[in-house]
Amino acid sequence: MNTTTVSPATVTRSRGVERLVRGQPTSDGAGVKLTRVLTQPLQQRLDPFLMLDAFGSDAASDYIGGFPDHPHRGFETVTVMKAGRMRHHDSVGNTGLLEPGSVQWMTAGRGIIHSEMPEQEEGRMAGFQLWVNLAARDKMQPPAYRDVPPQGVPVFTLDGGAQVRVIAGTTHGVAGAVTRPTTEPLVLDIVLPAGASFDVPLPAGHNAFAYVYGGVAAQVGGAAVASEHMAILSNDAAADGVRFAAPAGERAVQILLVAGAPLREPIAQYGPFVMNTVQELHQAVADFQSGALAT
Repeated sequence: MNTTTVSPATVTRSRGVERLVRGQPTSDGAGVKLTRVLTQPLQQRLDPFLMLDAFGSDAASDYIGGFPDHPHRGFETVTVMKAGRMRHHDSVGNTGLLEPGSVQWMTAGRGIIHSEMPEQEEGRMAGFQLWVNLAARDKMQPPAYRDVPPQGVPVFTLDGGAQVRVIAGTTHGVAGAVTRPTTEPLVLDIVLPAGASFDVPLPAGHNAFAYVYGGVAAQVGGAAVASEHMAILSNDAAADGVRFAAPAGERAVQILLVAGAPLREPIAQYGPFVMNTVQELHQAVADFQSGALAT
């Protein structure tokens, strides 16, 4: 892992926490146990983000079924692996290995069918999957797929000890592994040792949230956010970013920060299809049933 030391940024007024959300246990695929953090009722508020799932288990029975072939249309999936190994196959002919520290960015566009299956029968499997909406004009673009190996994700540190993986977007002068137009997503995987702080500038118009997934609790915009909770950050026109801090005397905290430019378009979702109208959803289902979705 190549790590760069950068100068800190200063946030003069941090966004606050508008609402705390605790993830809900559920399952998906062939019985994979996970925690659904960003759910459908929050899609308009956190536009352009549609879903965030967190998964993590040492029990193979919780993940061994994997995610057999299933379709997508109209959005992008971002898979961030923290532990374990999964193999990707899709209808476009792509194959890839998701391993610890890697990122997979898949643009479903007009349609793709893919699978993600474990390449292990024991040990820990952990990570996140984020869904990012596509603008109406982009929903029927050709599908695309990109694997980013662990060494392809830029990492920087600050003198105070914060370590940041820049998955998407640009911050502190460091360009992330992926840059996307229109929605301009910023996705940071942050580790703060006890007593450390970290300021992240954010455009005032972007929607943003932070998910605390390691440690006991983090300070987010001055509010205590316990592990396994998502903090929806307030949209404050006078704020220029968000400030994170890890309490002194505790173990390090881990935070996933996600921000992006809202599309402000209608959202119509039916399972793995996300379009703008019900009629478009009917067409997606018909295309899938006829075999035309992924051609």
